[in-house]
Amino acid sequence: MSELEPLPEMGEQKPDYSEYIACARELSERKEKFTFPGLNPEYYVQLKSSEVDFPGFTTPIDELIAQLQTSGMKVVSGPNPDSGNIYILPFDSTDISMDSLFPRHLDI
Repeated sequence: MSELEPLPEMGEQKPDYSEYIACARELSERKEKFTFPGLNPEYYVQLKSSEVDFPGFTTPIDELIAQLQTSGMKVVSGPNPDSGNIYILPFDSTDISMDSLFPRHLDI
């Protein structure tokens, strides 16, 4: 299993994500449909645990995975695209607060 990327320590410089943000913005603007590659198993465990701790806060992860497998996925920028908030949603959803994953959650 792959190891999760650690968060930067206090005082450390954050990596430059400008290329990542530009690519995500382009994919979001295209409104292209992608095949769902699956969820990273380590993140699945974390998301499932959060679901148990906070029921009803988001769409249950197993239901969200089924939606992504059925309808495909799309890349969506948040309200402020330059901030780097990038989400993965089922292709037929517009609900970032309930139906989103982060790109790091994908098994790619």
